[in-house]
Amino acid sequence: MSQETTQTNQTNTSGAFTLTKQDSGIAILSMDVPGESMNTLKPAFADEISAMLDEIDADNSIKGVVICSGKSNSFVAGADISMLADCTSAEDAQAIAKGGQDIFNRIENMRPTFVAAIHGPALGGGLELALACHYRVCTDASATQVGLPEVQLGLLPGSGGTQRLPRLIGVQQAMKMMLTGSPARAKQAKKYGIVDDMVPHSVLMKVAQEYAGKKKPERDAPQKGLMNKLLETTGPGRNMMFKKAREQTQSKTKGNYPAPGYIIDVIETGISDGMQAGLRAEAEAFGKLVMTPESYQLRQIFFATTEMKKERGVEGVEPRKVQKAGVLGGGLMGGGISYVTATKAGVPVRIKDIQADGIAGAMKYSYDLLNKKVKKRFMRKSEMQKQMSLLTGTLDYSGYGDIDIVVEAVFEDLDLKQKMVADIEENCKSETIFASNTSSIPITQIAAKAKRPENVIGLHYFSPVDKMPLAEVIAHEKTSDEVISTTVDFARKQGKTPVVVKDGAGFYVNRILAPYMNEAANLILAGEPIEHIDKSLVKFGFPVGPVKLLDEVGIDVGTKIIPFLVEQFGDRFTAPEAFDKVLADGRKGKKNKKGFYLYDDTKKPGKEVDESIYSLLSLSPSRSRSEKDIAERCVLMMLNEAARCLDEGVIRSARDGDIGAIFGIGFPPFLGGPFHYMDTLGLEHVVERLNYYSGTVGDKFEPAQILKDMAEKKATFY
Repeated sequence: MSQETTQTNQTNTSGAFTLTKQDSGIAILSMDVPGESMNTLKPAFADEISAMLDEIDADNSIKGVVICSGKSNSFVAGADISMLADCTSAEDAQAIAKGGQDIFNRIENMRPTFVAAIHGPALGGGLELALACHYRVCTDASATQVGLPEVQLGLLPGSGGTQRLPRLIGVQQAMKMMLTGSPARAKQAKKYGIVDDMVPHSVLMKVAQEYAGKKKPERDAPQKGLMNKLLETTGPGRNMMFKKAREQTQSKTKGNYPAPGYIIDVIETGISDGMQAGLRAEAEAFGKLVMTPESYQLRQIFFATTEMKKERGVEGVEPRKVQKAGVLGGGLMGGGISYVTATKAGVPVRIKDIQADGIAGAMKYSYDLLNKKVKKRFMRKSEMQKQMSLLTGTLDYSGYGDIDIVVEAVFEDLDLKQKMVADIEENCKSETIFASNTSSIPITQIAAKAKRPENVIGLHYFSPVDKMPLAEVIAHEKTSDEVISTTVDFARKQGKTPVVVKDGAGFYVNRILAPYMNEAANLILAGEPIEHIDKSLVKFGFPVGPVKLLDEVGIDVGTKIIPFLVEQFGDRFTAPEAFDKVLADGRKGKKNKKGFYLYDDTKKPGKEVDESIYSLLSLSPSRSRSEKDIAERCVLMMLNEAARCLDEGVIRSARDGDIGAIFGIGFPPFLGGPFHYMDTLGLEHVVERLNYYSGTVGDKFEPAQILKDMAEKKATFY
């Protein structure tokens, strides 16, 4: 190496950080955490970063610094949240926040101009680091996104994010990002003013270094428009804005999540009393939130899903590569499955239906979702066309000869599904997987007449497929291990969290949902008003009440599973006969605008109960039970069934049972899922309450044997 080159670039590496000084006076500070796929911030790095900043401080030839990532796929994905498990008090957690704040304050106040060069995710602590810089430049890549998702872990941004983002882009937009936790793509980040520039990846470092050569910016107040100015810069306007934010947050969270309230308080403190007071309030609130049971449970969910992403369907068995998929049946489910296969997994899909309308409907499903993204400028039209080109349709089995996996989404009819298996065995390769999206028919029955039963598996999605994160992978006794691993891998590439469950009526999610829904129906027949039942369960933490959920799913669909459950498990699954009357009256719910709720052209379709349901069932409703009693009765039925599923090996672990219930039916995440919740209540208490209802309501509340045994031993699921 020549003398000249040595002088041009002086490099100093310490752990995760490398400082490269250049003759231009611009230094590059690169972060690359060894052995990890993405950068995360850890308290252990504090000394390393401080040493680098000392070196920059001491060198007057450095005029500007570009902070970038040594990883090709990301900037900084956030702080390493596993460190929070070591905190034994709010003070411990507060100290972590304070440590992060101190470093970022130092960067903000340093002599050289600091620029964040962002490619890929800059989330949580990663965005807070970028906000402490004087300029931010990001790439226009689809992988680039910035956000503060801490609320999803029951926390708030603890390293200055609650103070810097509102000052940069305005209180309302910043508050919205923090309260929802949803990230902004590159184009939005530029539009909101989070980044100063958006450029192609190839010139990111060049442009970032140009910014590093500039003086520090004088930022204007970020309010846009007269209305925003009135709200954000005047005392009465601010009071109104924060009051409205609190009301909306309360109506969404029902007081079950403490973090959103703290976020609003801390932003308000910073705006009213200044940056330093805001930072103190932020660190203190962060400390308190880390110690809440809600944050503990939300962090457990995060760890569980992260763990599940690394798992194979069957340990040690590699999945086959899926290069082409088929979907049988257009319709809503077929359209949704085709969409996630083409857009998320990037796999070509051949949609087969007996009618051209079915194929057109499935294509339109994807077109409408993608077109919305184009209109909002999240996606280029060319990218939409590329994704749409992966979808083709056929009325026969042409183009099915080389398909690796076929997902069947036809009507819930056993003969029809068995015919589909035979058709696929005749028209596809000998190793083609047949995955059924049945919600109720056991896979053993669907595979009963198959020539190659080892290729038949269940792959149960939840509606709407593009939004619901769960997929149940259901193996029957003859399903091969390779088919299980391949199906799990395929579902994960579609953006799903797959849970492997044992075959049987209702599988896992619908099996624990049925007794919960039945109990809600029994309470209607006992005279409880429908809205009282639904409000009780929403207050408990479910996104919608059980009766409303039945209307959403379709009363005909929701009750179709019951005969299968009764056949396999007996009378405890028997639905109230009233359901027959409801169906006989032509009530299918939201889809035919006739159900338990009103769906006429009122301003609030689906918000008000259809009072005629009471005369149909010969009822005169009146409240006789408290919200707490109603929630307890319905939820205990679900908990009891979940315990039975674990005992029978329907689910592999309590963890899978919790994730399945949270992602599949919206079990309150802040309670951690049925098994975490039973641990919190104490199994002795659960058994005691089940015994109480077993004595006063009926045998269906008889506690599962596993619960009685564990309560006796004072055992827990975790």
